[in-house]
Amino acid sequence: MELDFKCSDVGVWKKALSSYESKVESLNKPDLVSLDQYYRVELPSLLHGRDPNPYLTTSELSQLMKWKLSRGKWRPRLLDFVSSLDDSVVKSASEKAFKSLPDISKAVNELTVLKGVGPATASAVLAAYAPDIAPFMSDEAMEVALGNSKDYSLKRYLLFVTKLQKKSKELKLEGEWGGASDVERALWSCTVRSKSKPAEKSSSEKKRKRKE
Repeated sequence: MELDFKCSDVGVWKKALSSYESKVESLNKPDLVSLDQYYRVELPSLLHGRDPNPYLTTSELSQLMKWKLSRGKWRPRLLDFVSSLDDSVVKSASEKAFKSLPDISKAVNELTVLKGVGPATASAVLAAYAPDIAPFMSDEAMEVALGNSKDYSLKRYLLFVTKLQKKSKELKLEGEWGGASDVERALWSCTVRSKSKPAEKSSSEKKRKRKE
C-alpha cells in the first residue's frame, strides 16, 4: 500500500498508521522494537516529567540516536559523536531548544551546536517532546511529502514541518487524528512496506527463469 500525500481520506491514513508497530517488527533489526518503545513512550514521559524545564541527557541522546539509525540508515560515527558529548552541554542545549518551542527554527539551531546533531537528529529530539508540531525528519516521509529525502537542511525541514502540520489539521477536520508525528509515521510505514515488497517479475523474466 502506497500513500498519496494528497489523500484526504482519514480512514486510509489511520490504516497506514495502525501498521506502524508491525512494520517496525517486520524489519527484524536488532533492538529496534525496544528502541522504538523507548523513543515513543519512555523518553517523552521522562522529558515531560522534567517540565517546566525539560532537558535531555547524553545517555538519552545516545539512545535516541540508536533509534534514529536503526529505523533508517546506520551511521556509527554519529553515535560515537553524541555518546562522547559532555552531559552538561547536552542538557544546556536541549533545555534551550525545548524552551524555544514553538519556534522550531530556533529550537533546531539550539540543538545543532552539538557535534553529530544535524537538523534530522534535532527533529527527533523535538518530536520526542512535542510530536504534534515537530515531526521527525525521516527519509521516507520526506520523500513522499517533498519528493526528495537527500536535503537535510533546516530550510527543508521547516518546509516539511509546514506540510505535515497542514496535513494533520486537514485530517483532524475529517475525523479523529493525532498530530504531525502521526502523519510522519503513517508515511514511513507505507513507504518502507512498499520498498520491502518484492517486485513482480514480468512474464518475459519468468520465461527466462524457466529456461535457465
